[in-house]
Amino acid sequence: MVKKGRIVAFFLITIVLFGLIGATVSNITKDIKLGLDLQGGFEVLYKVKPAKKGDVINDNALKSTVQALEQRVNVLGVSEPNIQIEGKDRIRVQLAGVKNQQKARDILSTQAKLTFRDVNDKVLMDGTDLAQNGAKLSYDQNNRPSVALKLKDAKKFKKVTQQILNMGQGKNLLVIWLDFEQGKDSYQKEAVKPNPKYLSAASVSQVLDTNDVSISGGGFTVSSATQLAKLLNAGALPVQLDEIYSTSVGAKFGQEAMHDTILAGLIGVAVIFLFMLFFYRLPGLIAVITLSAYIYLILVVFDWMNAVLTLPGIAALILGVGMAVDANIISYERIKDELKSGKSVMSAFRAGNRRSFATILDANLTTILAAIVMFVYGNSSVKGFATMLIISILATFITAVYGTRFLLALWVNSRALNKKPGYFGVRKSDIQDLGKDNGNLRIPTRWDFIDFVKFRKAFFIFSGLLTVAGIVLLLTLKLNLAVDFTSGTLVQVESNKPLTAEVLKDDFKSLGLETDDVVLAGKDSKGARARFIGAFPKDKVADVKDYFDKKYGSEPSISTVSPAVGKELARNAILAVIIASIGIIIYVTFRFEFYMALAAVIALLHDAFLIVTFFSLTRLEVDLNFIAAVLTIIGYSINDTIVSFDRIREHMKNDPIRTPDDLTYIVNRSLRETFTRSINTVLTVIITVVALLLFGSSSLTNFSIALLVGLIMGAYSSLFIAAQLWLVWKKKQLFGNGTELLKPIEKKK
Repeated sequence: MVKKGRIVAFFLITIVLFGLIGATVSNITKDIKLGLDLQGGFEVLYKVKPAKKGDVINDNALKSTVQALEQRVNVLGVSEPNIQIEGKDRIRVQLAGVKNQQKARDILSTQAKLTFRDVNDKVLMDGTDLAQNGAKLSYDQNNRPSVALKLKDAKKFKKVTQQILNMGQGKNLLVIWLDFEQGKDSYQKEAVKPNPKYLSAASVSQVLDTNDVSISGGGFTVSSATQLAKLLNAGALPVQLDEIYSTSVGAKFGQEAMHDTILAGLIGVAVIFLFMLFFYRLPGLIAVITLSAYIYLILVVFDWMNAVLTLPGIAALILGVGMAVDANIISYERIKDELKSGKSVMSAFRAGNRRSFATILDANLTTILAAIVMFVYGNSSVKGFATMLIISILATFITAVYGTRFLLALWVNSRALNKKPGYFGVRKSDIQDLGKDNGNLRIPTRWDFIDFVKFRKAFFIFSGLLTVAGIVLLLTLKLNLAVDFTSGTLVQVESNKPLTAEVLKDDFKSLGLETDDVVLAGKDSKGARARFIGAFPKDKVADVKDYFDKKYGSEPSISTVSPAVGKELARNAILAVIIASIGIIIYVTFRFEFYMALAAVIALLHDAFLIVTFFSLTRLEVDLNFIAAVLTIIGYSINDTIVSFDRIREHMKNDPIRTPDDLTYIVNRSLRETFTRSINTVLTVIITVVALLLFGSSSLTNFSIALLVGLIMGAYSSLFIAAQLWLVWKKKQLFGNGTELLKPIEKKK
């Protein structure tokens, strides 16, 4: 008898869920903070150096500097800045949404050390003599902008003016400096210049018993006088800051990137929904419901964490949908196998969920491991990708595992699906007699004509040749490394009309910049990327931004990397790959066995290396997002391998292994039974990657290509390399050498 109450509960839960999503999702997405690559802004990494000889850079100095920078950011009016200490002598500043980026750079890095000196450059007073918030915009007698200063001690200023007056005619000048450099600056040198570096040199004709001073005659505008007053009120930096890495994104560039990537995500998710509905029927419908809940849950968690959403973060969310559906596919395929073995719908549901859980857990934990390594060793954008990836995987267990099982259980336990395997995509003709072969049936598959093991040597040779070719390519062509690893400057230009490389070269030449490395990108060639040797100084960054903003109506995005940071990023990338590989070996050894772990890691390193080879051959640029893609493949491509190994381990427990042929048969049987699952799990992620590639931001193009190549190679290595390697080693372990001469013999089904 059908229990209709459970079916009613299913529809009520679904209605409430989508009602909640519809009512709250708008407010949640509105509150999520956007990164600078989505709303414009800039990020800069400073190397902290002593301001004076003998000063020591310690924790207190770094904390004091952060406090001083925070005060300056408050002057800019930037909401929720991100200022962090990194290592022993670095500070990273991220300002998303800042409108005047050059003004922000100037305010952040200027030491703002105010000094009052005589004509011999002797210090008479400094910024510590300034009253709190004692600087403000003022106007001189001719109504020109100036800066009014209020000093703490009028008596001290009286002594200073007396001392200046006593120096005699022509030398009775009070020179006010900002950031005087000892040994480099002097009044005598600057006085003869049309635009001297000092702020003012006022003549003292009488002793002044006051604490009010005015800086005038410096050619101030209202804006520059206001900025100087705010700088002085914020206080001097206790250290010297040198830019060693920076990236600057125009607001229009960020908005277009977000629009394109969200569109790609919607298309990718829609195609996955249609795929699940077509291929898995009722369970596919439940997967659509739980995937919708999954996306909503991630947005809620991101909002609760007050985390910053970046462009790679959106890409991770889109990829996460493809990965989340993997859990559904693994469970559904296992349930279909149980149904084909002759079990009832309820028994198949329980057995399929029980047997698939460990596989899902193993597959996702290896991806989390790679994501953690990414977070530890990546820069800010890669950290954003890793954060979203970790949240996505955790959300998978809540929705795609437990949520799916709960909703599907309502239907199964209602008994409405009894004797209706068609709702799961299983034909009655595929169902076997449960009583045969002691319950350990050899269920026919549509892939029984494929012998995965027979041609293993050919696949080993093929992969070996690809590896050798890759080594030759890397030694000859090498990699087209981005400025992230080589140091230098990358300028990304966006325009409302098609661009040409020749016109852009002329544009840069007019700015005093020469480059032959201009690559057109974007839709209809309305974007371009140009690389330059050496990191631009901040004034050159300002010139480039102003020029292209006026000519093309959009500020370019500019990234600068110093040689030290480039080497460090390259070292961290290699280290991340090594650590992720070792971690996976340890985990798979613990969960399975060492030979399986070794075969799995060789297969995934094979995948990673062939991605690198592909990029060397095609001359595509290798940047930090490429490393994120490689680490994602390292974490994800092992999923299919684990699915295959899990089935091999299961059959080894049930089938006696007396000869090498028994082992060969188990591997072949396991790969055939999991082949559909392997193809579908990879296909769903490929759908999202292709959507990103075709419709997403041009900034993610190389990232998407790397993922696409890695996914294809990962499917190949899981089916034709990893299991076959394990088979060779396992035969030698169990039966000694020489077993490779034996031909595989199929058992009767």
